[in-house]
Amino acid sequence: MVEEPERERAVKVGNWVLGVSLFFLISFFFAPMTLEEGSVPELSGRANAFDYAYHEGWGSWGNGNHSGEIGHDQPSKGLFSWTDVNFYAGFIYAFGDLNCHQKHERSWELNGNQLPVCARDVGIFLGLAIGAWIFSRYGKNRWTVTDSFLSVLGDTRLEPIYLRGFRKRAAWGLAALSIIPIGIDGFTQMLTSYESTNPVRLLTGAAFGIMLAVLFSAMLSSRPNDYEGRPELVVLPAGARLARSVEEE
Repeated sequence: MVEEPERERAVKVGNWVLGVSLFFLISFFFAPMTLEEGSVPELSGRANAFDYAYHEGWGSWGNGNHSGEIGHDQPSKGLFSWTDVNFYAGFIYAFGDLNCHQKHERSWELNGNQLPVCARDVGIFLGLAIGAWIFSRYGKNRWTVTDSFLSVLGDTRLEPIYLRGFRKRAAWGLAALSIIPIGIDGFTQMLTSYESTNPVRLLTGAAFGIMLAVLFSAMLSSRPNDYEGRPELVVLPAGARLARSVEEE
């Protein structure tokens, strides 16, 4: 019988995701330190758009006066352009500009400079690093994304779940546990007068990031070819086995 190829790919994928996540997480704090103190003012832009690429023209929305709208009166706070700073800091602030709203009241400062992303995004990347480390230590390639995703819990914990046929429910339950807190905190903040705090944003973001990293790593690790296309070689908890459907046969 062919030796079960569970861990080799999982370790590589987990370490790769961990490396990328740590690079950005560390850079969120290091990039402001490479700039002159106080050179990044209070920002307030939009997510999924470039707002601080230039002072004028394309990508300069954030440097206008948008008080009463999504942003604020940026000229009164000071203008900012990530194309005017060093390449490394510019890349990290551009990443934050595109992916984060960069609202000052929801972000931290370092060296008198606002961080490139908000506290929630810092939490997400912290969670990504933690989740990737967990997968690199405990994750396994088990052919399907569901089984690879659950593998981080360990076979002993998974045995009762597999015996009852609850593997899908367990996977969805873990996903819900990580999504519900960030969803409640974010949407309550959006729809009511409730205002979250940065520690809460950090924690809810981290919980979401852990699940996201494990899921992403499982998606990259689940390779049937590692089992020579033979599902019967996959060893699951409680002696469960994968089997081809009638249509596949």
